[in-house]
Amino acid sequence: MDSSPASKTIRSQTVENGDPSAITRYEQALTELEQIVARLETGEQNLEQSLKDYERGVELERQCQRALDEAERRVAAINDPEADESGRDERSS
Repeated sequence: MDSSPASKTIRSQTVENGDPSAITRYEQALTELEQIVARLETGEQNLEQSLKDYERGVELERQCQRALDEAERRVAAINDPEADESGRDERSS
């Protein structure tokens, strides 16, 4: 494990600015979504259960997409800390 000062700063920023449990929630949602897809692909469920699974799958997909969008925003902020939250680069103003 890297214990350089820069590495410690990045780790502390990640913990301070982000929710570490968000990663766990994303992974759990993705696992559940994969299970739903597998069930739907078999075609062995009745229509009612398939619809319930489909609805849940859409919820999980949206949850995962929000988590990925947030991760992308955090990576952008780490790479360019001077950019404001609207995405504009304050240095070019």
